Amino acid sequence: MDNNNLVRQLCAIVGERYVLVEKEDVIVYEQDGSIFQVMPEIVVLPADVEQVAAVVKTAKQAAVPVVPRGSGTGLAGGAVPAEGGIVLSLARLDRILRIDLENGLAIVEPGVINLDLTKAVAKDGFFYAPDPSSQAACSIGGNVANNSGGPHTLAYGVTTNHVLGLEIVLDDGQVVWLGGEVPDTPGYDLRGVFVGSEGTMGVVTKVIVKLMRNRESVRTLLAIYDRMDDATRAVVEITGAGIIPAALEMMDRTTIEAVESGAPVGFPRDAEAVLLVEIEGLREQTERSVQLAYAICEQSGAREVRLARDETERQRLWKGRKGAFGAMGSLAPNYYVNDGVVPRSQLPEIMRRVAAISKKFNLRIANVFHAGDGNLHPNILFDMRAPGELDRVIEAGAAILNACVELGGSITGEHGVGIEKKAYIGLLFSDADLGAMTRVRTALDPDGRFNPAKLFPTPAGCGEVRRQPAQIPAGLWI
Repeated sequence: MDNNNLVRQLCAIVGERYVLVEKEDVIVYEQDGSIFQVMPEIVVLPADVEQVAAVVKTAKQAAVPVVPRGSGTGLAGGAVPAEGGIVLSLARLDRILRIDLENGLAIVEPGVINLDLTKAVAKDGFFYAPDPSSQAACSIGGNVANNSGGPHTLAYGVTTNHVLGLEIVLDDGQVVWLGGEVPDTPGYDLRGVFVGSEGTMGVVTKVIVKLMRNRESVRTLLAIYDRMDDATRAVVEITGAGIIPAALEMMDRTTIEAVESGAPVGFPRDAEAVLLVEIEGLREQTERSVQLAYAICEQSGAREVRLARDETERQRLWKGRKGAFGAMGSLAPNYYVNDGVVPRSQLPEIMRRVAAISKKFNLRIANVFHAGDGNLHPNILFDMRAPGELDRVIEAGAAILNACVELGGSITGEHGVGIEKKAYIGLLFSDADLGAMTRVRTALDPDGRFNPAKLFPTPAGCGEVRRQPAQIPAGLWI
C-alpha cells in the first residue's frame, strides 16, 4: 500500500485533522526525552479504543510499523519511530473513566497524566503511588510501557505493583483484557508480562490501577554531607537498621548547583551531597523511625540534619528534588541521563567509579538518584555542538552501565531499554534468555511491527553485543 492510500484510510478512521504528515506538524514527534531523533512519516491521534483498533488493523494490512506514544517524556528513545511507519499518539485517550474508592481502584485511559489521577482523588484522602520525577507531564500509558518508578519506589514499588488489569489492542486489531479488577486472576500473568514491554506487544487503551490511602503521618528530613562516601554509607545503614523510608533520595554538589541556580530551595551549595529521607505511616511509628534515621545520619558524618517543620517546607524540599533534571539546563546546553542500578551496599563504590569515569572522559556528571533502591541517574553534561563530544558522552554512559553490571546491578531501573540500552541488554541475559523473551514477544506481535528496533539487540546477534557500543538504527540521529 502506498503512503497516500494509507493516509486516506487513516483519515477515514480518525478524521483528517488527526492525521499529521506535514513536516511542520510531525517534527514535534521526532524525539522523546532522550537524545535520539527520527522524523516521523505519519502521526495519528485516535480518540478511542475502536479507532486505535482500526488504525492497528490498517497498519497491519499496509505492513508498516506502529510506534505507540504517550506524553513523550521517556528517556531511552522508546517513542522514537526508528523504522518509520505510524506514530500512534494516545494523547486524546485522556479520560479517567471510573473511580472506585470502596475497592481502591480507578480505570483510566493511557493518555491520563500521572499527577492528574492523584489530584482527582486527593480530596478523598487517596493517591496513586508511582511518581516519576516527570509525573506532572508523563502519561499512565507511558508508565505502563516502561514500568516506571519514582522517588517513592522504595516503599511502594514500581508501576507493575499498582496495575491490576489492562485493555490492549493486538497486532490484528483484536481488543483483549489482561488481568482484571481483582488481584490474582487465574491463568498466566500476561498483565505482568505486558507491563514494561515498551510498546513491543500491543497498544494499551485502558488501565486498571490501585489507589492508596494517604498515610497518617509524613516526616521529611534533609541530611547534609561533606563527603559522598559518608552519604552513601548512611543509605546502607538506614535500610540496614530495618527502616523502610517512603523515599531515600540523593543529590551531589553539581546537582545542587543546578537546582540552586534555577529555582533555589535552600540546598547548601558547598555540600558534597544531600540526602532526602521521607518516612510515612502511623504517627508513633513515623516519629520513632525519624528519630532513628536522624541519629544514623549524624553518626555517619552528616554535618547538619534538618527536619522539615511543616508541609510548606517539605514541599519545598521535594520541589528541588523533582526539579533537578530540568535544572540541568543551567549548567550545560545538553545532558544525557543514565539509569543504571546497583545493590545498595555498592553505592559507595559505584559513586567512586562514576567520579573516575567523569575524570577519564573529561565530562562533568551530575548525580541525582533513588538511593534507597540503588537506582542511579548520572546526568552527563555536554554540548552537542562540540565536535566529538557526543561520542565521548555515549562511551562514558556505556562505562557507567558496565560498572553497574560488574557490581551486581542492572542497566535500567525505570527508564526502560528502548534504543538507548538495547546493545547492553546482553550484559544481563544469555542468548537463551533473550531468545525466550523474543518468542514471547513474537506470540503477541508475530510480524514484529510494534515499536521495532527497541528493547532487543538488532541487527547484530545477541552474543555480538555483550561489550559493544550501542548500535544506532539507520536513519536515526542524535
